[in-house]
Amino acid sequence: MKEITSVQNPYIKSLVQLQEKAKTRKQTGTFLIEGVREIELALKAGYEIEKLLFTPEIINFQISKFSNFQIDRVAISREVYQKLAYRDTTEGVIAIARSKDLSLANLHLSQNPLILVAEAPEKPGNIGALLRTADAANLDAVIIANPKSDLYNPNIVRSSVGCLFTNQIATGTTEDIIAFLKAKKIAIFCATLQDSVTYHTQDYTQPTAIVVGTEATGLSTDWRTSSTKNIIIPMQGAIDSMNVSVAAAVLIFEAKRQRNFS
Repeated sequence: MKEITSVQNPYIKSLVQLQEKAKTRKQTGTFLIEGVREIELALKAGYEIEKLLFTPEIINFQISKFSNFQIDRVAISREVYQKLAYRDTTEGVIAIARSKDLSLANLHLSQNPLILVAEAPEKPGNIGALLRTADAANLDAVIIANPKSDLYNPNIVRSSVGCLFTNQIATGTTEDIIAFLKAKKIAIFCATLQDSVTYHTQDYTQPTAIVVGTEATGLSTDWRTSSTKNIIIPMQGAIDSMNVSVAAAVLIFEAKRQRNFS
């Protein structure tokens, strides 16, 4: 088994670039996954793991857990691990994985899908929270319109606690996603202040996409004018909006309630 002990090792330097730069992740088609649970979820979701780096000194699980998978394993020193690790808490294991094609054409939807669409979310923490909500509700898919962040950003992997791998995810332009939803005869409910009705008055038992925008600018005109209905969560305090992941959760679980949580 190979062992790397120096942070000056060229391969380790390339992994630092992979961790830090979206351009490198795009060029190589790979990204890093840190943590036992996250790696297990990625494997379960069919992600290809190219290499597993582990630190014998601090590892707190049996490396044999992954023995059924044909994965090249490399022992690394504590110093090397700390150079690569993104999180404060550490488990001593990092995987190099191949990214997936996130095209709309690759989505497999049920006969009565419930989908979350988020337009141009910028903060990795919000994206991670949206993915956690989608996993909790067992949505058919999460679609990111006009993405501002690389979905394999390590902060998204971390903040989603592995839900990046448990959800079906696709990306595309707003125009392409609207066309996709209409072709599939999926009702579009847009969370917006303009020309809207109270969210709980609508029927989400049909094939449904719930669309949310950023807190700063909301949804683009294309979404608002293409929707089946614009919906709003009534605000009873001093402000007129809430965190996008919280708003999405309110809307999604109203849809789940109407569907008897099926």
